[in-house]
Amino acid sequence: MKIINHIIELSTSATLDFINITEKIKKIVKENGIKNGVINIQSMHTTMAVIVQEAEPLLLGDLKKTLEKVAPKTMRYMHDNFKIRTVNMNENEPINGHSHCKALFLTPNVFLNIVKSELQLGEWQNIFAVELDNARPRKIALQIIGK
Repeated sequence: MKIINHIIELSTSATLDFINITEKIKKIVKENGIKNGVINIQSMHTTMAVIVQEAEPLLLGDLKKTLEKVAPKTMRYMHDNFKIRTVNMNENEPINGHSHCKALFLTPNVFLNIVKSELQLGEWQNIFAVELDNARPRKIALQIIGK
């Protein structure tokens, strides 16, 4: 049994950027010679999700609209009130309560099977890193367990 840890570094370009990371992950699985096992694909950020979804442009547009309706950027969030907020603050703290609220409806990770050296995905399934905040460098952690 092998355990492999890997970090994917990427840069997002906008709020609600859906980055298809399927091929990168398939390549990492192949390079590590895992024939059968599992992979956990995890965002290292509270305002970035990892999902499995269809890579169809109109659907991705619908998903963006839905997420914006669920937690609009224009709404007021207590998280963004820096006059009363006292924890987890830094010098360049962004106004991003909407991003954290959107994250509530998505997952920070997906756990997938590896069978015969291939990710076990359905015909239309792809793996996306979803930026819920602003464009910036991001990290996705992978842990592969198998043989």
